[in-house]
Amino acid sequence: MAHNSALHSNFDVDYVITYRFTDTNNVDAQDGFSALMRALAGVGLATEVRNGDHCSLLVFIRVGSEKRFAHEVYRSRVKDWLYGVRAAEPAQETQDTLAGQNLTEAERFRTIHHLITSPINEGGAGVIPKEGRWKNVESIFPLHDHVFNKEWIKKWSTMTFLKVEDLDQIRDRFGEKIAYYFAFTQNYFAFLIFPAAFGFASWVILGSFSPVYALVNGLWCVTLVEYWKRQELDLSVRWGVKGVAGIQKKRRDFKHEKEAKDPVTGETLRIFPATKRLSRQLLQLPFALLAALALGTLIATGFGIEIFLSEVYNGPGKSLLVFLPTGLLTTLVPTLTTMLTSVATRLNDYENWETSESYESALTQKIFVLNFITSYLPIFLTAFVYVPFGSLVVPYLDIFSLTARPFARNEKQLQSPKTGFVINPSRLRNQVIYFTVTAQIVNFGLETVLPYVKRRGFSKYQEIKSEKAAQKGGAGPGVTIDDVPEEAEFLKRVRKEAELDVYDVATDLREMVIQFGYLSLFSVVWPLTPISFIINNWIELRSDAVKICVEMQRPTPHRADSIGPWLDSLEFLAWLGSITTAALAYLFSNDGLGPDGSPATIKGWALLLTIFFSEHIYLLVRWGVRLAVSKIDSPGMEKERAERFMVRKQYLQDTLGEDVLDVPPSFAEEKITRESLEEDARQSSLRTTGPRDHFWSRQRTWEESAKVGRSLIEKMAPKEGKKQR
Repeated sequence: MAHNSALHSNFDVDYVITYRFTDTNNVDAQDGFSALMRALAGVGLATEVRNGDHCSLLVFIRVGSEKRFAHEVYRSRVKDWLYGVRAAEPAQETQDTLAGQNLTEAERFRTIHHLITSPINEGGAGVIPKEGRWKNVESIFPLHDHVFNKEWIKKWSTMTFLKVEDLDQIRDRFGEKIAYYFAFTQNYFAFLIFPAAFGFASWVILGSFSPVYALVNGLWCVTLVEYWKRQELDLSVRWGVKGVAGIQKKRRDFKHEKEAKDPVTGETLRIFPATKRLSRQLLQLPFALLAALALGTLIATGFGIEIFLSEVYNGPGKSLLVFLPTGLLTTLVPTLTTMLTSVATRLNDYENWETSESYESALTQKIFVLNFITSYLPIFLTAFVYVPFGSLVVPYLDIFSLTARPFARNEKQLQSPKTGFVINPSRLRNQVIYFTVTAQIVNFGLETVLPYVKRRGFSKYQEIKSEKAAQKGGAGPGVTIDDVPEEAEFLKRVRKEAELDVYDVATDLREMVIQFGYLSLFSVVWPLTPISFIINNWIELRSDAVKICVEMQRPTPHRADSIGPWLDSLEFLAWLGSITTAALAYLFSNDGLGPDGSPATIKGWALLLTIFFSEHIYLLVRWGVRLAVSKIDSPGMEKERAERFMVRKQYLQDTLGEDVLDVPPSFAEEKITRESLEEDARQSSLRTTGPRDHFWSRQRTWEESAKVGRSLIEKMAPKEGKKQR
């Protein structure tokens, strides 16, 4: 089987396993390593071992048995066909199957990863990093193709829009799961052109809190979500993964309570009662309340301190003290979020999901709750607490005077006004600008720049440490001491890749979904929000490509037919946006001034009626957009129809012959002669004839039938018809 240039540039290495034995005694480390080599050889993989950094070994893996590898690819494709992912049945011969459809790099790496990690009873080696007998296996990763990475980054840096062929290239290299992320981000980026232009026009002409902008933005959100659903479907057909979510991988940690035989297949099923899982899922409600209470209290406290210091306190050091709540929230919110994420993970484990896909989906939903609170609660507090009730709440903020008491000269500087307090009308807009502009820039630095600086700094620190140890004569043998000169540069690169972090595409998807939420929920406050996001997302697409190529280990390709549960999050945010934008447009309908800290001007019935109509308009528009999108044909749908037609055609040809779909040939004209009549009479005398034979012998050809029919019409036609003729 031919290898591509990427494999040749990496000495034909497919995967690398890092085996670390820092905390393991010598005998156990050797026994464990021997077991690892035996397991890999048992599934047809060849291995080479070299030194790694800090008490570790690097195990280089490539396909040793091409026959075994080809058989595994064939099994995978047959499984796809059985589950309806592939329309056509693979060829009976393995080599014919591989020749009929090119093997992409992603499929190759996915198949080898399956051989390494799948359970023994499924034909794999069963090697799972950091689990059980493989606790010394630190990581399993494919090597970067640096030639492709350099060309990829260079090409994308000069492009504005990605073509579907660019997405195909990502899919062929990194798998469908990552390709779907880039496809969604590109689709989102292209869709932002309209709201960016309309938002600028609205900002110039209509101003903030425009009902027209709120309505158009709601329509845009619905259209984006519904159109992306069709795009997902088209891409799944194009990439041959439609329905792949139905092929679910069993979790190793799943604990069944009983076994039963499937009445259809006769297989032994491991069952965990659905009612018991449902009862455990109900714990999500107290968890959500706990998370909302803990994070809400922390954020609300920081919010109250910030208002007190910026709008009540009037003493020395105010310009510096206003940054105190920001520092507290920056420190405490991530810490508390990490703790709650750990609780969510344990709760997810307790729910005992049977498949990896259902486990990840449930965990994603729990984490989205945490992200929703931390991302949007500060703006909700400003919009729906501070703006309408500021004059009632601020007089009670004296409880936060402790934060500024050491700096105050007298008590008056710490006392909030009991009457006449005026809220800051620009506070809500400034907060939205911070989250949609400043926070995006900060996040870019934390996500892209900081890891690079940390890695370079750590590398420099290690070099200085090694030099000092060498000068003192205390340095042990270096890891490169046994390196062959022709391998030295390659091994140096692999050791650096082994120290990189593992890429998680869910993190980037979550970032895009949260950003969409700001646009859906609060862009009516500042209509220039889409302009900020369109600039950010152009950079984000390129920086994520750089991050995958430089900052992270090359991800193992995984298949998917959608962005998973994040699509549900998008729909939820679009629906909630129809409510919040309507509420904000009503609250600030007085030329954008708002309630001015007093709820006296707010009419409850009018607010509720506005929300009611807005939500129902959203539901009506969503129905209309879904109907319109369903009527639009697409290349993906055409390809699916063509594939299904070819499958039906091939089946009919295989069963009924090659000419089954051809038009039946016309009967040759048969002349009735004396000889033919005598032959018919002779044949009739040789067999017993009855009324049925007589019935079918009166008209020999279609011409006779046509002639008899014409004569009958002539006889039975109405007289008027004959006269007209």
